[in-house]
Amino acid sequence: MTQESKNFYKKTLTLVVPMAVQNLINVGISSIDVIMLGKVGEKVLSGASLGAQVQFIMGLLLFGVTSGAAVLMAQYWGKRDMHSIETVFAVAVKMAFAAGVLFTVVTFMMPQVLMSLFTNDSAVKTNGVLYLKIVCFSYIPNALTMVYLNSMRSMEKVIIGSVTYFSSLITNIVVNALLIFGYFGMPKLGIMGAAIGTVAARLVEFIIVIIYDRKINNVFQFHFSHLWIKNKELVHDFLKISSPVIANELMWGLGLSTITAIFGHLGSAATAANSVAQVCRNLATVVAFGVANAAAVMIGKAIGEGRKELAKEYGGRFIKITVTAGIIGGIIILCVRPVVLSVLSLSDDARQLLSVMLFIMSYYVIAQAYNATLIVGIFRGGGDTKAGFFLDMVFMWGVSILLGFIAAFVLELPAIVVAFILYFDEVIKIPVSTLRYKSYKWLNDITR
Repeated sequence: MTQESKNFYKKTLTLVVPMAVQNLINVGISSIDVIMLGKVGEKVLSGASLGAQVQFIMGLLLFGVTSGAAVLMAQYWGKRDMHSIETVFAVAVKMAFAAGVLFTVVTFMMPQVLMSLFTNDSAVKTNGVLYLKIVCFSYIPNALTMVYLNSMRSMEKVIIGSVTYFSSLITNIVVNALLIFGYFGMPKLGIMGAAIGTVAARLVEFIIVIIYDRKINNVFQFHFSHLWIKNKELVHDFLKISSPVIANELMWGLGLSTITAIFGHLGSAATAANSVAQVCRNLATVVAFGVANAAAVMIGKAIGEGRKELAKEYGGRFIKITVTAGIIGGIIILCVRPVVLSVLSLSDDARQLLSVMLFIMSYYVIAQAYNATLIVGIFRGGGDTKAGFFLDMVFMWGVSILLGFIAAFVLELPAIVVAFILYFDEVIKIPVSTLRYKSYKWLNDITR
């Protein structure tokens, strides 16, 4: 192994490990609600799971904004152009804050309408409304924290994210335990306790980020004066790069929420099974998404430094790493399957459906790991932000969701057949995403 290869894998580890830990903790925060509320009952679990789809959609919108910003910031980081980084960051902050305010107001004012989109089960809907009326107050601090931490990733500052999200996870576990079950004399609030736990966790994240920015960060520090920086050309570049990413993330997120809504209208058993299967899938892909994020940073930086051939080589290496991570994730799902089925309080119908869905997820995560590293990592790192939008529109919406909807509501096929169709898009996407990668049309210097 050459010294350059050694440096690559060393740098990859320093990025992937903290990012994977962050992803794991983020999934853990949502998993805590599923696990604890799964002990309370199926209707409560389903209500919280469906209610969380609102924050999930907002999170994907924010991920689109910050990913678009990170594409530019990583390449400007390669040039060490901090003024351009500050400008891009300020635009991202303003967009994230606006999104946080919008989602908070709409969710607080119309929780019944939002829950009606996901389920027609009155008990599930009632629980979801209780959850949304409280959890919506976590949206604004979550939006600002996400922008800051994802921006730090693009400048190779990843440890702060791990510290922040670990503190958030501990907060969520403690508050959930106290308020869901009423331990140590605290009120037993059930689903409302889970919502309060999420709000508390997001506030802790925000406070830690403020302290880090003011006292510790020696690379970048936010100042309100950044919000008034005027650079029309750079703002144009940001919007040009970010718009396809935002559209891609929104369509992907709306696609997953549509899948959740389809299961929601198939009954609480299907909703609960899908909720647990999604958590298992998310846990199994934490490393793969860490690889994807690392790929975006390292490839973007290499291009910014003017080393396109090295960026090509990095792409091939990251593909090998993510396929390995995906296979390991699939094996993990199969290994934890019997444990998951034995721990949660589910109906027989939900348990049988979940049993098969976990097999589906075991191969789904391999395909998702591969596609995520190509689209979110390699393509975006190289400035190609349109390919992902095209792929998701064609395969997710044009194939899986369309055929899944027909299977569920026109042909009225069994839920397991519907699940197989809905979770097949990542597999059939592989040949086209591979062709895009091999064309090297994703390799672009987008800086000025």
